[in-house]
Amino acid sequence: MCGIIGYTGKRPAGPILMEGLSRLEYRGYDSAGIAILTPEGTLEIRKAPGKLARLASVLENGYPMGFSGIGHTRWATHGAPTESNAHPHTDCSGRVTIVHNGIIENFMELKTRLLEAGHIFRSQTDTEVVAHLLEEDLSRGNSLVEALCHTARLIEGANAVVAMNAGEPGTIAGVRLGNAGGLVAAYGREEALLASDLLAVVGHSRRITYLAHGEVTVLTPEEVSFLDLSGKPLHKEAHTVQLDPVSVAKGPFKHFMLKEIWEQPEAVTNTLRGRVNFETSEVYLEDFPLTDTELQAIDQVLFIGMGTSYHAAQVARLMMEKLAQVPAYAENSSEFRYRDPILNERTLVVSIGQSGETADTLSAMEEARKKGARLLTICNVEGSQATRLAEGVVFMRAGPEVCVCATKTFTCSLAASYVLAIYMAARRGVLPPTRSANIVRELASLPQLLGRLLADYRSVETVAARLFKYSNFLYLARGIHYPLALEGALKLKEISYIHAEGCPAGEMKHGPIALIDENMPVVTIAPRDGLRDKMLNNISEIKARGGLILALGTEGDTELASKADSTLYMPAASELVTPMLAAIPLQLLAYYIALRRGCDIDQPRNLAKSVTVE
Repeated sequence: MCGIIGYTGKRPAGPILMEGLSRLEYRGYDSAGIAILTPEGTLEIRKAPGKLARLASVLENGYPMGFSGIGHTRWATHGAPTESNAHPHTDCSGRVTIVHNGIIENFMELKTRLLEAGHIFRSQTDTEVVAHLLEEDLSRGNSLVEALCHTARLIEGANAVVAMNAGEPGTIAGVRLGNAGGLVAAYGREEALLASDLLAVVGHSRRITYLAHGEVTVLTPEEVSFLDLSGKPLHKEAHTVQLDPVSVAKGPFKHFMLKEIWEQPEAVTNTLRGRVNFETSEVYLEDFPLTDTELQAIDQVLFIGMGTSYHAAQVARLMMEKLAQVPAYAENSSEFRYRDPILNERTLVVSIGQSGETADTLSAMEEARKKGARLLTICNVEGSQATRLAEGVVFMRAGPEVCVCATKTFTCSLAASYVLAIYMAARRGVLPPTRSANIVRELASLPQLLGRLLADYRSVETVAARLFKYSNFLYLARGIHYPLALEGALKLKEISYIHAEGCPAGEMKHGPIALIDENMPVVTIAPRDGLRDKMLNNISEIKARGGLILALGTEGDTELASKADSTLYMPAASELVTPMLAAIPLQLLAYYIALRRGCDIDQPRNLAKSVTVE
C-alpha cells in the first residue's frame, strides 16, 4: 500500500508533502521521495531509501521552493529499494515527474519499445515507463492531461498514477485504473490535494472526491475537474467528511469490513512486493531460516492455524505439495498441541495467524520447537509473539485490519503461502523455469483480477437481497476450494448469525444431503478445473431435491448458470490462484446478508479480534 500525496496551492509544498507522507507511514514502505516544481520552472527531486527520517535528513538544509509537488512512499515491486528506484521518477528531459502505485503488467513490452526509440532508463522499476510515455505524448504538443489519458490506455493492470509537467506550473493530474490503489482529491480555497488515503489530506480540507476506475482528475489551485479516459468531462459531487478518527479511517465505506474487502488488491500487491521479480521470474523471501542443504532435508511441512487461518493453512498445504513436491499437512492448532505429534528436525512447521498472539497457535509452536522442528510463521503484525518465537517470518503486509472478521488477512495469507511454496519449489530444484515464468506472469495480474471481482459487487448485493431471510446455508466445494467453502460458511456465521456449514461436495451424499429442501440455500464453488464436472453432478443432485443453488464459477460458464438459481462469476485463473479470487465474492455475500439483517458487522457478538486465552 504505497503512499501518494500531491499538493498545489499558495503555500510552500514541501512541508505539506512531508506531513502527508508521515501520515501514510503506517502503510509500510522502503523508500520515499518528493518532487517540487520551482518558480523557475525546474523540477527539484529529493528521495532516499529507508524510512522517512532518511528523506528528512536529505532535506535538513531546507525544502526546494515551490507551490506544487508530489510525494511517495514506496514498497518495492520491480527493482530493489534504492535511491534510483525510489519515486518520483522523471523522463529523459527531466520535465515530467510521476509517482505510481500498482503493477504495470505489460511494462517489459512498453520498456522494450521505448528503449528502441532511444529513451534512457535510470531505474529498474516498471513505473518509469509511464514517465517516458508521457514524454512522448507531450513532445507531440499534447497537454499533461491529454498525455495521461493516452498513456493510461496503454498500460495494463490495476494502477494509480499522479504526474506533473514543468511546462504546466500549478497543475497536477492523476488517474486511477482498476481497484488497486485508490485516489482521493481534496480541495479548499486556492489549493488542492491528491492522495492515496484520506488520512493524508485531513486538516487541509473537508471537501473530498474519490476517483473510480478509469477516472482522471486535474488539480490547480483554482479548480479540480474530472474526466474519463477519452477526455470527456465528468461531474462528480464533492463530499464533506467528518474529521473524527473513525470516519477518516473508514473513508467512503459504511463498515471497516467493506473497506478491508476493497483493500485486498492493494494488500495482496504488498504481500508480493520485493519478493517477486517480474523481470527474471525469481521469488525471494527476506527472512527464510533454512539453508539449501537444510531445505533439501525437509521431508514434511505442517501448517497450523485457527479459524480463518486454519482455512488458509488447508489451502497452503495443497499449494506446497503441488509446487514444492513435499508432503504437507494442515492442522487446527488447538488439536495439534494435544496429540503428541511426531516431529523432528526434518519437519518444517508453518504457523499462520493475523495477530501473532493466538494462544493455541503459540502453544502449538512451542510444542513444535520442543520436538526439534524448524519453525516459520506467516503473520501480519511485526513484533508479535509468533514472530519472536519463529525462526523466520513471512509478513502478510495486509495493513491494519479493524473488523473482527478477517478478510484481507485471509487473502494475504494465501498469497504469502503461495510465495512460500514457489520459493521452496525453486530452492528444491523442482520448479522448471517455464512454469516459474507463467506463475510470476499470473501473479502480476492478480491485483487486477481481484479488482475486477470487486467491480461486480452489485451482483453479490442482488443475490444477498434474495437470500438474507434464510436461516441455514450449506457451502460445497472440492479439492483446493473445499477450505473456501469452510471460510465462506464461517464468514456468514460470524457476522450474520446464520447457521452455515462447509462440506466437501463428495461428502454430501454421506449425510448433509438429508438437510436439502427448498429452505436450504446451497453455495457451490465450481470454477473450471479438473473437478468441475463432479461439482455439476452434485448441483444436479441438489436441484433434484429442491435445493436453492448459488453457484460461484468461472466467467462464461453458461452450463453452470443453467443449473443454478443464481450465479456469481470470477475471472479464469490457475488452480492455485483461484482460491484467492473465490474469497472475495464469499466475503461480499456474507457482508451484504449481514447488512440486510441489521447486524453489528465490525464487532459481531461474542467474538474478539485476537483469541489470547484458551
